[in-house]
Amino acid sequence: METHFVNLTPDNLADEHLCCIIRSKKPHPGVEAKRRWLADRLKEGHVFRKLDVKGCVFIEYAPLETAWVPIVGDHYLYIYCLWVTGDPKGCGYGRMLMEYCINDARTRGKSGICMLGAQKQKAWLSDQSFAKKFGFQSVDTTPGGYELLALSFDGSTPSFAPSAKRETIDNKELTIYYDLQCPYIMQRIEILQAYCAEKGLPANFVLVDSLEKAKELPCPFNNWAVFYQGKFETVNQIDIPALERILKKGV
Repeated sequence: METHFVNLTPDNLADEHLCCIIRSKKPHPGVEAKRRWLADRLKEGHVFRKLDVKGCVFIEYAPLETAWVPIVGDHYLYIYCLWVTGDPKGCGYGRMLMEYCINDARTRGKSGICMLGAQKQKAWLSDQSFAKKFGFQSVDTTPGGYELLALSFDGSTPSFAPSAKRETIDNKELTIYYDLQCPYIMQRIEILQAYCAEKGLPANFVLVDSLEKAKELPCPFNNWAVFYQGKFETVNQIDIPALERILKKGV
């Protein structure tokens, strides 16, 4: 079993694949956008650690103070994504990556680690039942059923920013907040924009391009959030069928 892991650094970022979308020849716009996003984040203590294979086995986390999410707290790490798929699944790599993050947090003198969860597991969030095996517990909730899970080392806990619990906006049009942290996002935005243009559906696509904007978002957010009729719908990256289901609910 392969056990060699690689951490992305400013020196190897241009040459290493980013796990989610692997291209050997033609560059992928979403991957390159994420690469540019990571170039700035790595300076802030952001960690992207992956198995050294051509596959999807990685964890991505950052100091909570510089994590682009509407969650606040002191001396915590925030896990954006822990993902193992394909043939490597079931080989213990997820455990190795989580244990690395926990050990890193302790070495850095952090108070703990947190991640976004929900009362019902969401497709685009890391497996919260897996995290709970390591001691993660729900420490805060939103009215819409999202949870903040935390593994505390010292009894302190982070929380959702007050704005994240609002889960409403004044604009009634379809509104999607997104950043470029995930390589799938650019393509999804292009598909949804084309659909909305074709159907004559008014829509706002709001690029979250700073830490300040991310910390003040009016809903839970990992890299994506959808509103319709002024109401928060999901953190899932939606496709056309999912969008149509949301639109029908608002009729």
